[in-house]
Amino acid sequence: MKKPGIHFRILLATFLLISATTFTLGAMGVNITRKFMQSRFEERISFLARYLALNAELGILIDDRVMLKTLAGNLLSEEDVAQVTILDSNGKKIADISKDISGPLNIVEAPVLLKESHDESLAFELDTAPEAPGKGLIGKVLITYSTRGIDNLLSAMKIHFIWLSAALAGLAGLIFYFISRSLVAPVTELAEEARLVAKGDLELRARPGSLPETRKLALAFNAMLDSLDRGREELARAREKMARQNSLAEMGKFSMMIAHEVKNPLGIIKSSLDILKKDFKLPDSTTMIRYMEDEIRRLNSLIEDFLSFAHPVRPSFRHVDVNALLKEIMMGFEIQKVGSPVEIHSHIPSEPCHARVDPDLITRAIGNILKNAFEANGDKGVVSITVSCQNDKWFVDIQDQGEGIDSENIHKIFEPFFTTRSKGTGLGLAYASQVIRLHNGTISVKNREEGGALFRVEIPISIIN
Repeated sequence: MKKPGIHFRILLATFLLISATTFTLGAMGVNITRKFMQSRFEERISFLARYLALNAELGILIDDRVMLKTLAGNLLSEEDVAQVTILDSNGKKIADISKDISGPLNIVEAPVLLKESHDESLAFELDTAPEAPGKGLIGKVLITYSTRGIDNLLSAMKIHFIWLSAALAGLAGLIFYFISRSLVAPVTELAEEARLVAKGDLELRARPGSLPETRKLALAFNAMLDSLDRGREELARAREKMARQNSLAEMGKFSMMIAHEVKNPLGIIKSSLDILKKDFKLPDSTTMIRYMEDEIRRLNSLIEDFLSFAHPVRPSFRHVDVNALLKEIMMGFEIQKVGSPVEIHSHIPSEPCHARVDPDLITRAIGNILKNAFEANGDKGVVSITVSCQNDKWFVDIQDQGEGIDSENIHKIFEPFFTTRSKGTGLGLAYASQVIRLHNGTISVKNREEGGALFRVEIPISIIN
């Protein structure tokens, strides 16, 4: 059996509370009214009894029964009076007149006293009925009256009150229904949104309600979902990083094995070629000899790349003027590229910029990026190097004028063994990224609007006092 919701519970509790309060106050009001009306009615009948007793004094003294019946008949004309009886001092009825009235009956009596003239006015005092059950008592007046009128009036009041209370309770319940609905609706909507999120709609967000409490609840719910999204993204990145590290470890082991297995035979081949050149006096300009030596150098360079990436050396950090270090790197490249149609434009500040780096590793990493830029340019264009030192970081921007990087490959550019060139190993940029990370720096790449790619290296600098 489904349990009632908070909306129904609040509505029921409020309706019961309002109904109980209304009926309790109404019942108290009816009871107070009943007591007041009975008290005033009884006082009125008592006044009539004392008035009759005062007027009946003479009739009793002279035993004028006609007069007494007339007095009794006058009083019987009152709507609620059912019977009027006048007794003498011996309790004998002198006058007795009645009429048929339904309803509960009550009796009020008043003594007929023989009074002095100066005491006659006292008979009209509502709260005095001097009883002198001695020789002054000459008779008694009995008035029987009905309380039907009061009972009917009270019953009508109760009926009107019940209908009024029911109407008020219904109106209050209706008003509170809409109030409660406006309070519960945001919570219900939030519960539905939580159910949809549990089903997999992770992009859903709760709409803040108009009430401060529901607004806070919705914002907290959205903050929780945002935190879960960040957690999932971080977990995915951690898994990706772990998978990459495992892949790199396996590739490293494989690369080292292949490199070691190839390096020794390659050395033997190089030595054998040198011996053949010497024994047969073959000139270095011989086409076959030049091809073999070029391939041996390429294979040896490839093996060195494998070994460097698979088993990187531990950095030897020291404070270095990285601007001066980059100038040395550029001078070496300019010497190597003498006669190349590719131009080198560098903008390196003359002011020193110190950072804690391993010069050898940085030299090779920057060299790999420059080599990639030269290869991207082909046999034309300009390679630009721009350096700045700001915000506690050393920035190096290396731009080429090649064809750029395909959008589907730009996120793979620093992965090991990824290359788009037929003779590339895909380890140069991966090694550069590895070295930059060892220096707590970052390396990024993007395509330039005017063509080519832009590589940016960022390395934290240190302040030398």
